[in-house]
Amino acid sequence: MGQADIGLIGLAVMGQNLVLNMNDRGFTVAAFNRTVSKVDDFLAGPAKNTRVIGARSLEEFFKVLKRPRKVMLMVKAGSAVDALIEECLPFMEKGDIIIDGGNSHYPDSERRVKELKEKGILYVGAGVSGGEEGARHGPSIMPGGNPDAWPAIQPIFQAIAAKAEEDGRSCCEWIGEGGSGHYVKMVHNGIEYGDMQLISEAYFLLKHVAGCSVPEMHAIFEEWNKGSLNSFLIEITAQIFSHSDTDGKPLLDKILDVAGQKGTGKWTGISALDLGIPVTLIAESVFARCLSSLKEERLQAEKLYPRAPIVFKEDKKAFIESVRQALYASKIISYAQGFMLMRAAADEMHWKLNYGQIALIWRAGCIIRSRFLNDIKKAYDQRADLPSLLFDEFFRKAILGAEKGWRHVVSKAAELGVPAPCFTTGLAFFDGYRTGHLSANLIQAQRDFFGAHTYERVDEPRGKFFHTNWTGTGGNVTSTSYNA
Repeated sequence: MGQADIGLIGLAVMGQNLVLNMNDRGFTVAAFNRTVSKVDDFLAGPAKNTRVIGARSLEEFFKVLKRPRKVMLMVKAGSAVDALIEECLPFMEKGDIIIDGGNSHYPDSERRVKELKEKGILYVGAGVSGGEEGARHGPSIMPGGNPDAWPAIQPIFQAIAAKAEEDGRSCCEWIGEGGSGHYVKMVHNGIEYGDMQLISEAYFLLKHVAGCSVPEMHAIFEEWNKGSLNSFLIEITAQIFSHSDTDGKPLLDKILDVAGQKGTGKWTGISALDLGIPVTLIAESVFARCLSSLKEERLQAEKLYPRAPIVFKEDKKAFIESVRQALYASKIISYAQGFMLMRAAADEMHWKLNYGQIALIWRAGCIIRSRFLNDIKKAYDQRADLPSLLFDEFFRKAILGAEKGWRHVVSKAAELGVPAPCFTTGLAFFDGYRTGHLSANLIQAQRDFFGAHTYERVDEPRGKFFHTNWTGTGGNVTSTSYNA
């Protein structure tokens, strides 16, 4: 008879913290790592005096697991996951469960669900957000895959997940079939990219346009965190402003302006392009990080294209409020685009996603936790088939209330040559989305001219296409219609 409720393979910091979290919630956990010395170090250190069972081989590991065996993999995404699954399969039997808790790409999870189902094994791709601290004390968890696995893992996952302050609900619910869990986690990370870039643009404008000092920005962000912008990222940003280096000067000013990335934001942008959804703000946030990496080129370009000195003559307090409005409105656009993308993916992949529920499980434990996730839940409660958050009355009023300041900040940034790419692209998306007649009619005419790609007419039913011989003589050129 097995002793362990669940087993975890991969004792890097995230894996160790998840094991300790499960132990604290009353579960007996078996732990294994390919480098066996890590198991010994873990048992002698962080897991000392716990119920954690250390295994020094896969055979020993599987022997101590209760049936159905539940195995969580916390290893690097990609081929390492496939290789580890192959190593585990000889020790597993029908009905056992493999949970991939890494940042796997959702097509890999789609494939693994199908391949393992043929072998009788239940695969779960679980997005885990919150970093090392979340893993230890309560992450947001987004499990998807084979639904037959959910009843067995639900008590463990909902126990270790973060609990929302508003109602105590666990920030873990079943997302859906296939790779949906990892897809939702991918979009979460994309929104995270957007949030971080927007906050950095607000900081840059406050510093270089309004001339705010670091202590002033600490106070501004602390105040913002008390209102509609309340979120984990705003909170930690205020703390960053208050941190000094050993010389007493702000540490932030000593950090090189080159942002790294691990790929999930890029995956979000690629998926948006594949599905034809204009997730422009998230994509721009990825490109902003790419641009930041061109440090040496930027230093050279700065000499070739010097910026005129910034002269700020506005009311400082009013401009700070405009920046807050721009940040809030752009944040709404980012989330709206993210949920539009999940909706398109669900239609394409035949997933049944509960968008209000997704908003709820992001309320605690994860990086993008924020106050207005409750408002997203309310929006989908009122209308489950909402095509965009911009059609919800709460968000409509919020955008309209912030629009004036948003436009002012974007125009001021352009006037002064201060980069604000996500504020700008968010506003461009909004203006395009709310415009009933765009300039795309000219694009279609051009495409038909050089490539006979056809076009639809405003005075004919949708689905009826036309081609014109644009090089014909006279003004009355001949057009041919085609049914879709």
